[in-house]
Amino acid sequence: MAMHSSIIRDMRYQADALKAGDLRKHRRLPLSLSGRFMRADRSEYTCRMRDASVGGAAVVTDNAPEVGERVVAYFEHLGGFEGVVARITSDGFAFVFKVTEHKREKLAAQIMWLINKDEFPAEAGRAHERIGTGGRRTTLRVEEGVIIDVELLDLSASGASIGTPARPPIGSLVVVGKTRAIVRRHHAHGIGLQFLSLLSPEALRDRFP
Repeated sequence: MAMHSSIIRDMRYQADALKAGDLRKHRRLPLSLSGRFMRADRSEYTCRMRDASVGGAAVVTDNAPEVGERVVAYFEHLGGFEGVVARITSDGFAFVFKVTEHKREKLAAQIMWLINKDEFPAEAGRAHERIGTGGRRTTLRVEEGVIIDVELLDLSASGASIGTPARPPIGSLVVVGKTRAIVRRHHAHGIGLQFLSLLSPEALRDRFP
């Protein structure tokens, strides 16, 4: 329980740090993900992300573009990003993302989940007592802004199980009821969610009446 609470606190702190300021003020975190990028002349090359923040990423590649060049990169688990090369490094380049505030918020959650996911095995979502909800209905807002009517199967301070035929990608940011969460797993009846912060009993009653 203590380790779980500590990890949650670290996730909240790091997510707040990721969302503040310009590229150099963003906290850069090591994150190794394979990917590809396309240069301005539409030539494509393989690459690997070395570290990232919501403002940009450092990329390892043998085919570095030029400073100021526009690139489009795609990384596993995170998807595609358009940006501008900020500097050339000894093993590749760093580029600044061109993203909306909404995508920055989603990206902060995705980065935190990817960095901490090994600390949260499948049982972690059950570290807090689950409360049966008797088929109570609520809403689920997915990344595209679509709102779905879903069944609240069970609930705890750290997450919920949702009954729905929808399968948002694991690691994606959603809003269930009034609470932001990350999709942690898919199961036979729907999805398992992890809240971005622990909820008190009072908060649970307010957000899931």
